[in-house]
Amino acid sequence: MIFRDRRDAGRQLAARLLRKYAGRDDVVVLALPRGGVPVAYEVALALGAPLDVFVVRKLGVPGNEEYAMGAIASGDVRVLNDEVIASLGIDPAQLAEVDARERAELARREETYRHGVPMEPVEGRVVILVDDGLATGASMRAAIAALRRLDPARIVAAVPIGAPETCEQMGDDADEVVCAVTPRAFGGVGLWYHDFTQTDDGQVRKLLAASRSGAALAGRRSYR
Repeated sequence: MIFRDRRDAGRQLAARLLRKYAGRDDVVVLALPRGGVPVAYEVALALGAPLDVFVVRKLGVPGNEEYAMGAIASGDVRVLNDEVIASLGIDPAQLAEVDARERAELARREETYRHGVPMEPVEGRVVILVDDGLATGASMRAAIAALRRLDPARIVAAVPIGAPETCEQMGDDADEVVCAVTPRAFGGVGLWYHDFTQTDDGQVRKLLAASRSGAALAGRRSYR
């Protein structure tokens, strides 16, 4: 294990981004909820950048939901792993059922997290897209595809831990990839955290509110 928890992972990831992105007014940090939010919160604090969420839902294989056959994201974007679907014999009806369920959850989360607050503008800005790790990369790819439609100047995919091959392949989607640690014997994201407890909606709302508050701005100044 390398990280105590997601907040610790965020601080370690931030150290890789400070020199290039700290103190710039053209940078925004977007987290993939829920697990990416505590990581991104620490990154935003360190960089002095605004924090927001970009909602993405994994399309899990029926009976093995942690194994992604694709993902969906805000903006009606869907990315599929055709190799996984073909190798496991996933039929269109199964895919449609999972898709419908995850779209409903995506809509619920957007309402829960935003509570009427508009998304932080990304047009012409550098977007640092943060998650707690990269395994298959399906969620991150879906988010990048959706963000492209919003015309950011640059998309940086940033994670504390990732499978080496996934981090390498992510360079085909993002303008820059920052994987703080890429162990050869990867095994899974959660294996590298002492505490990998699931982040809940309340924690997400609390961190987003703190990031928008004056207390968070003071924390940014003290952090640097």
